[in-house]
Amino acid sequence: MEQYDSFIITEKTLYSAKVDDKKMYYMKQVNRKEKTFAFKLLANAFKSLFIYIKERPDVVITTGVLAMIPICLLAKLFRKKLIYIESFAKVTSPTETGKFLYKYADRFYVQWESMKEFYPDAICLGGIY
Repeated sequence: MEQYDSFIITEKTLYSAKVDDKKMYYMKQVNRKEKTFAFKLLANAFKSLFIYIKERPDVVITTGVLAMIPICLLAKLFRKKLIYIESFAKVTSPTETGKFLYKYADRFYVQWESMKEFYPDAICLGGIY
């Protein structure tokens, strides 16, 4: 991140995440099983649009948290690169976000060879974080 103009978008949770000297934006935490799911995702979509217009990223790299779907789709809408990294915790089944973004990602990484069953065109690098 030191080599490029970059920023971080993450979910706002009970614990604080801060990276020194980096711009940070916080999204509402989204759980698809909650009744407020659609409203939170819509709020994140508007915030993502604001961030996208302000920052104009050339590449979006995501580890797949549901709250990041709007910024990922904006990147693709504006013909920018999307890099998706499937969760290290997923060894035998895909995430819902991964299944959705697989068709949009320019690069899709998995950390377990077994995940290529679900994502045949994915690149397996083993544990990457």
